[in-house]
Formats: sequence, structure tokens, C-alpha cells
Amino acid sequence: MAKDLARYARRQRKNWIVLGLSLCATGVGLFFLGAILYALLVEGIAAIRPSLFTEMTPAPGSDGGLLNALFGSAVMTIVGTVVGTPIGVLVGTYVAEYSRGNKLGQAIQFINDVLLSAPSIIVGLFIYQLMVVPMGHFSGWAGSMTLAILVIPVVTRTTVDMLALVPNALREAAAALGTPKWRITVSVCYRAARQGMLTGIMLAVARISGETAPLLFTVLSNQFWSTDMNRPIASLPVVISNFALSPYPDWQRLAWGGALLITLAILCLNITARSLASFGSIKQ
Repeated sequence: MAKDLARYARRQRKNWIVLGLSLCATGVGLFFLGAILYALLVEGIAAIRPSLFTEMTPAPGSDGGLLNALFGSAVMTIVGTVVGTPIGVLVGTYVAEYSRGNKLGQAIQFINDVLLSAPSIIVGLFIYQLMVVPMGHFSGWAGSMTLAILVIPVVTRTTVDMLALVPNALREAAAALGTPKWRITVSVCYRAARQGMLTGIMLAVARISGETAPLLFTVLSNQFWSTDMNRPIASLPVVISNFALSPYPDWQRLAWGGALLITLAILCLNITARSLASFGSIKQ
């Protein structure tokens, strides 16, 4: 009895130690997150004014905004999402519904996991060699293709996970009615997993919205308004990087404003994605 009490007390001490270390680690993480958000709010709010959304990036010492950068980022994000999402969904569908654990499916899943954790700058270098070097110049299309490649592994992984959660009883019931395999996938599996798949797409959009390094190798930047995707166009992450490193206070102020905007956009996308996932789980 005494040994059992001593063992119980020892386990309790270990539990309190692990709990204390976990709380300390959580506190450290929350402190730095709060410090970053505080700095963004303090420095960024001063730059939030109507001209930020209506004027082009200025020359040093002049008033201006981030209109061309906001437009370029929105266009490249939309094109990257439109190109990458169908590929990711189809790859995930093959792995989850058709490969059934064969070697090809396992290889695809392994490569996808590697791409998911690969540094984005490597993807930028790949597109640089594939598109920028042969074309001889930077372009919005090259930047969009970089973002599309970054979207694919996120959407693929989410599609595989969400389709794996669909009960086999639904597939078997549809198959018993003579429904072909492709119809079961589209009408039964996609419908059951659509909330989770949509959440994955939004998380992918949130990820590519703040990418900077791959765009430096593919689209570079543009000081002026441009809608020509065959030429360099401005993008918000690259402008933030360039302006933040400059010695000009007005450029640094715009960089803080852009950083605040991009943080709020990513925060809204994540909250929307989590809300959709929660709504889907409650509905099921």
C-alpha cells in the first residue's frame, strides 16, 4: 500500500512538472505572438488611410499607397488558386479513392508530403529555371505558377484526409444501386467531404497570400500599375520586403501598413476556414 501511494505521488509530481513546462512553453509562444501583433497594430494603424488603397507605390519622399501591389497580389493569388486547386483535388481523389494503398498512391503521398514541407524558395528557383530563364524576363504568370505549386500539396493532403473520413457504407450503398465509381466519388464522397475540402482550399490561399521569397525569383516587382501578366507586376509581400529594408521613413510606414493588411487578411481566412470546418462537423 505504501509503495502504491509513493508511486502515485511520483506520477503526480511528474505530471505537474510536465504540465508546468507545457504552460511555460505556451506562455512564451503567446508572448511573442502578442508582441508581433502589438507591433503590427501600433506601427501599421498609422499607415491605414484611404490613400493606401487608392494610390500607387510612391517614390521616396512622396505620398502614395499600395494599390498596384494589392492588385498584383490579388490577381496572382486568384490565378494560383484556380490553377492549383483542381490539380490538388484530382490528385487527392486518386490517392484516396482509386489507388487504395498501391505503390503509386504511396509514392504520390510521400512526394506530396515532401512538397508540403519544402521551403517555398526552392519552388521559386524551380519556376525561375522553368519559365523565367527561357522567357528572358520576370512575369506575373511565373509568380502565379509558383503559387499554384504551393497550393497543390495543401489541397491534396486535405482532400485525402477528408475523403478518408467518408464512411465506406455510403460508397457501398451507392454501388449497390449500380452507380458507377466516378459518380459515387462526385455525388457522394465530394458532397460528404466538401466542407473540409473547402477549408483546405482556404488554408492554401492563406498560405500563398504571404509568400515573398518565391516571388523574388519569378515576378520581381513593379513600381507602377500594370495588368500585363507577361511582365513584372507589383505584389504586396515583395513591396513590404523592399520598403521595410529601405532607409526612407515613408516607405517603412507603408511597409507596416501592408504587413498589417496581409496579417488581417490571413487571420480572416483562417477564422473563416475554422468556422466552416466547425459548421461542417456540427452539421454531420
